[in-house]
Amino acid sequence: MNQSQSDRLLAYFKTGRSITSLNAFRLLGITRLAARVYDLEKQGEFIRRDRIVVKNRFNEDCHVTEYSCFPL
Repeated sequence: MNQSQSDRLLAYFKTGRSITSLNAFRLLGITRLAARVYDLEKQGEFIRRDRIVVKNRFNEDCHVTEYSCFPL
């Protein structure tokens, strides 16, 4: 049976790592990370959001959200 995207994301979070939208697409095949985070929050998970600065392909600063999960 295939794992849902939310299940994959929660399993990833349980390893103690955080994730951005780009990494969610690359690593987990999730294109709508914010929607999956919302789904997990509806299930009772606490998701932390941190704004971070990353460089884009033109070496410009970009602000993105980095998500991580903490057990309740």
